[in-house]
Amino acid sequence: MLLLILAGESVFILPFVLARVFRPTVLDVFNLDNFQLGLCFSVYGIVALFSYLFGGPLADRFPPRKLIAIALWMTALGGLVYASYPSFLVLQILYGYWGFTTIFLFWAPMIKATRIWGGSASQGKAFGFLDGGRGLVGALFGAMGVFIFSLFLTTDISLATFDDRREAFKQVILVSSAIVSLVGLLVWFYLKIERDIERKIILEKISLPEIRVVLRLPAVWLLMIIILCAYVGYKITDVFSLYAQDVMEYDQVQSAQVGTLLLFIRPVIGVVIGILADRTQTTLWLLISFIVSSIGALLFASGIISSNTTILFFLSILIVATGVYAARSLYFAVMERGQIPLVLTGTAVGMISLIGFTPDIFAGPAMGYLLDNSLGEAGHQQVFWFLGLFSLIGGIAAYIYFRLYRRKN
Repeated sequence: MLLLILAGESVFILPFVLARVFRPTVLDVFNLDNFQLGLCFSVYGIVALFSYLFGGPLADRFPPRKLIAIALWMTALGGLVYASYPSFLVLQILYGYWGFTTIFLFWAPMIKATRIWGGSASQGKAFGFLDGGRGLVGALFGAMGVFIFSLFLTTDISLATFDDRREAFKQVILVSSAIVSLVGLLVWFYLKIERDIERKIILEKISLPEIRVVLRLPAVWLLMIIILCAYVGYKITDVFSLYAQDVMEYDQVQSAQVGTLLLFIRPVIGVVIGILADRTQTTLWLLISFIVSSIGALLFASGIISSNTTILFFLSILIVATGVYAARSLYFAVMERGQIPLVLTGTAVGMISLIGFTPDIFAGPAMGYLLDNSLGEAGHQQVFWFLGLFSLIGGIAAYIYFRLYRRKN
């Protein structure tokens, strides 16, 4: 589980975590606006869409260890291109490449290995620990990145030149790439499953009858909607560091610290919600998580948060993060309750993710458009109304799932 946690966040450090923690800096040093950065995420999402579909069955065919390690090494190679500050076109191609390396070879094997670890009685803990642990790893990467960034700035951030900021952020990228490669080595040598279990979870081939079995399950269709709505919420957490700069009037280092603080909330939520879910019902806590994220979205969308309401700003971040990270911790944990066969986990994850993670395509440009066309607080309010709408839809789907699978079969 420790290796799954390390690998599960390390693979997304380069394409997502650095952009989340250092969003104002990324826009600055790559000479991008919010919409252009959103387009990079869209290219990632389009490639990921097909990678989910074909990578899912791959996870039912080969051991997770090999697929995960190769994915980490290939992702780290992309960091070398990222550190060269490529043109906008090359940056889009790079994000497409990352869409392949982080999803086709990685995503379904990670989910399947976690489900195996959780068994039939501890799915909440398994996925809660996974997401919470990933949050802690992301937070540590973020804190390390902020430290390296400030270390390589020879002057105060307000006095640093453009070249100073580029060089400092380049060091952040290179160190991150090296660590991702090292995690790949650890996974290759130490992420092992007992041979008897491995034989039970690996299929000789994936055929249409197996795919039909998966598509006939109501849980699969409901999880498509639930994950789509929950993932919109997760994508919107990317704007908190920018909100800190645009509305709260923080500088680039302070706004990056806000993004890092958000990452430290995630492990606490993941562990706590995982334990609570196993002691009661995972499906009930999934429903509650959407209700909480709706409340947080309304606080930001209402416009009552400003540079003079620091305490309310951090309290509202905590509410949104609690709802979003709780839903993220649980949406795969309810697969066991939804009677999805363990041996077909990879195929099911591929089908669910095909729809569930489409926010990788549309959320980035949508947020970028709203932020660029309504500058300042107004644009951020529109982004959080967007979150409120998807939290409502996700809550309805989670309620149906809760009613349908209320009792264990």
